[in-house]
Amino acid sequence: MHRDKRLLLIEDSRMFATALKHGLELTHGVSVTHCASLKAVKAEFSDMAEEFSLAVLDLNLPDAPNCEALDFLLKEGVPAIVFTAAFNDGTRDEILSRGVVDCIVKNEPHSLNGLIASVGRALASGRTTVLLVDSGQASRHDLAGILRRQRLSIVEASRGAEALQFIDAGEAIDAIVTDTNLADMTGKSLLEEIRRRQGEEAAPVIGLSEEGDARLAARFIEAGGADFIRKPVLEAEFHGRVRYAAAMQKRMQALRRAAASDYLTGIYNRRHFFLTGPRLVDQCLRRGEGTSIAVLDIDHFKRLNDTYGHEIGDLVLKHVARRLKALVGAEHLMARLGGEEFGILFNGLDVREAFAFCERVRLELARSKIVADEEELTITVSIGLATIEASESFENYLHAADQFLYMAKHAGRNRVMSELTLLDALVS
Repeated sequence: MHRDKRLLLIEDSRMFATALKHGLELTHGVSVTHCASLKAVKAEFSDMAEEFSLAVLDLNLPDAPNCEALDFLLKEGVPAIVFTAAFNDGTRDEILSRGVVDCIVKNEPHSLNGLIASVGRALASGRTTVLLVDSGQASRHDLAGILRRQRLSIVEASRGAEALQFIDAGEAIDAIVTDTNLADMTGKSLLEEIRRRQGEEAAPVIGLSEEGDARLAARFIEAGGADFIRKPVLEAEFHGRVRYAAAMQKRMQALRRAAASDYLTGIYNRRHFFLTGPRLVDQCLRRGEGTSIAVLDIDHFKRLNDTYGHEIGDLVLKHVARRLKALVGAEHLMARLGGEEFGILFNGLDVREAFAFCERVRLELARSKIVADEEELTITVSIGLATIEASESFENYLHAADQFLYMAKHAGRNRVMSELTLLDALVS
C-alpha cells in the first residue's frame, strides 16, 4: 500500500475516470486527485500543498488536444504514465522517448488492469534494471529492444567477465538474463560465479539458449537459475518472465532490508554487517583495492545512561546513527554492532584515506549538538581502525579494529587509533 503518496488522474471520460480512481485507490491505497481538463490541472498545482508522486493522463483533452497536459507535467517534473486511445508504434515510441514511465493503450483487453499494475510498479520502486549478457550482437540488440520497450533499464555485456565486473562494481541489478553459450564461459559457469560472489543477495538469473535439450534447462535450474527460456523468444512471454523475476527480487530485497535493520536506529544491524562484509572485502581484494575496518564507540556512554536515563541514551544512539549515515553514505558499509558500538567497512579506501575519514567523523560528532529535555548535550567517540591486506576470517578483521579501539580508550578517548598512530609514535 502507498497511503503516503498522491496520484494525479487526468481523464475527461467519466467512465474511465471513475473506474480508474476506484481501482487505484482500492488496489494501491493511493490518494487519487481527478482532473478532467488542463485548466483544472493548473488550478490544482497552484493550490497544491503536497507534491504528486505520479500522474496518469490522457493525451487528448478538450482544452489540450495536442499533448499540452503532458508538456505541463514534464515541465513540473511529475513522473507520468500515458493512458490514451489507440495509436501506432511510431507515436508510442515518440511518447516513450520523452521520458514517461509507461504508455498504455485504451480499449485493449485488460488495459485497465495493465495500467493499475504499471502504477504499482512505478510507485513501488521506480526503475527496474536488467543485466543482459549475450555474446551475439544481433541477438543482444533484439532482446534489449524488447525489454526497453517495456521501460526497463538495460545494461548490456558481451562476455561473462564483463558482467562480473559490473556486478562487482556494486550497481543495483534486479534481474540477470544470460545466454548459456558465451564467448568466455558457459551461462551455468556465470550463474555459479555470481552466486559464489553474492550469495543469497544475488539477483535472479534467467538462462537463454537456442538448444532444445531439456537437460540443459534442468542443469541450469539445478545450479540455482531462476528460469530458462529458449530462443527465439516470444516477446510477451520473455518480458513477462523477466518482469516477474525482477519483481520477486524487489520483494525479497524489501524483506532483507527489514531483517537487516537495527530496531532502534534503523541503520544496518550486526547480522547484516557480518553477512555483507566478507563479500565486500573479497571484492576489494580481488580488484587490488585497499580496504580497512573501523569500530566506533561512544565515550562514557554508561555514565550518560546513568545520569540522564535510557531514554536519553536511546536519543544519543539515534543521533549518532543519523550523523554516521549522512557522513558514510551508501559507498561504504556501516552498522550498529550492539550497545554503543558501530562498525564501518571502507570500500576501496586504504588505511591512510580511511584514517582521515575517521578523523572527520570524530570531529563532526564532537561538534554536533543533541537537545534533550531542553538541555544541550555533546558527545565524543573513540575509533579503532585496522587495515585489511589479505583474506582472513571476518572476525579477525573486527578483532584487530577492537584492539585499536581499546588502545584509543586507554590513551584518553576521543581519538582514532590505528597502525598509522603507532608508526608515527615510533618515528617521533
